[in-house]
Amino acid sequence: MYAGKLVFAQLIDHLPLHTFRRCVARYRGHHKVKTFSCLDQYLCMAFAQLTYRESLRDIETCLRAQGSKLYHMGIRGQVARNTLANANQVRDWRIYADFAQALIHIARRLYAAEDFGVELDATVYALDATLIDLSLSLFPWWPHQRSRAGVKLHTLLDLRGPIPTFVHITGHHTADVEMLDVLIPDPGAFYIMDRGYIDFARLYRLHQARAVFVIRDKANTRFRRRYSRPVDRNHGLVCDQTIVLTGKHTGTAYPEPLRRIKYRDPESGRMFVFLTNNLDLPAATVPDLYRCRWKIELFFKWIKQHLRIKAFYGNSQNAVRTQIWIAISVYVLIAIIRKRLALETSLYTILQVLSLTPFEKVPIYQLFSPTAVTPIITRHPNQLNLFD
Repeated sequence: MYAGKLVFAQLIDHLPLHTFRRCVARYRGHHKVKTFSCLDQYLCMAFAQLTYRESLRDIETCLRAQGSKLYHMGIRGQVARNTLANANQVRDWRIYADFAQALIHIARRLYAAEDFGVELDATVYALDATLIDLSLSLFPWWPHQRSRAGVKLHTLLDLRGPIPTFVHITGHHTADVEMLDVLIPDPGAFYIMDRGYIDFARLYRLHQARAVFVIRDKANTRFRRRYSRPVDRNHGLVCDQTIVLTGKHTGTAYPEPLRRIKYRDPESGRMFVFLTNNLDLPAATVPDLYRCRWKIELFFKWIKQHLRIKAFYGNSQNAVRTQIWIAISVYVLIAIIRKRLALETSLYTILQVLSLTPFEKVPIYQLFSPTAVTPIITRHPNQLNLFD
């Protein structure tokens, strides 16, 4: 019988708690705090994400039912709904944002050699945003348009993992392309984007920072072809051109040549037109890179379905941001554990198993290893043997 740590405590062992304490000190998280620390708040919220609790009262009920095990889970303070609600409302959300970034840094090192489907030595990012709808009656403070409000999650995803490397939370009204003003380009990295990020002045700043972009073009882009390269039409390529922009403003915004590649998907028959500032990349690699952008859509779908970010435990802006950042840190923590323990199962399977076993005393790796079950044959005491 394993008499070691609880499964939840084993998860916490993978957290850099010294970094967490620095984040708390940076934003004075323990100012006027007596018993329920920021770590207690984080662990309670992380437990809620892992087990998909519905409300603060649900969190309180579940944890109090296991009161004798809370100390061994790392929770030192008394768990109460009002205390947790107050902590989510007043304690700076940047504590958990910075801590999530620290976990992201660890995860990116672990997944640095991960294959994502395209043979490239450079780092490849996908940039996109997703909307989380909010109720105006519950969240009247959030910037909104007409009768609609929401939280927009702008995410830069490292396709090796995939691990979110940059997350920016804004209101529903913020345009996706504005994130190019906030983003600090990584020289030599590839940025894969959809048509919503077409802004040639901003793309030119990416080019000047020595970053490479691959973006889907719009139908109304005006250009002049300089010359064309031969393409292999058996792979869906239609044309590979070097162009200069000739629009009224685009020619001035992006004065250098661009590469335009037209591609027909053999399966669906749809036509795609891509623009990139890399003039040396094999033409067939550009559609392959854009196809990998679908991983960020899967990431958004995963966190919405399996983490608690579509319904919130608090109505204040600080509580919403705190919950989102803790959810992101839980996602990254699961990815770290998967790599450190060399688990072959998917993140979905790991989360589902961990959601049912936080209070068990079983080594985590044993939860995912195939075990032979020996049937126990019971014999009734009054049953006589047919054969001696």
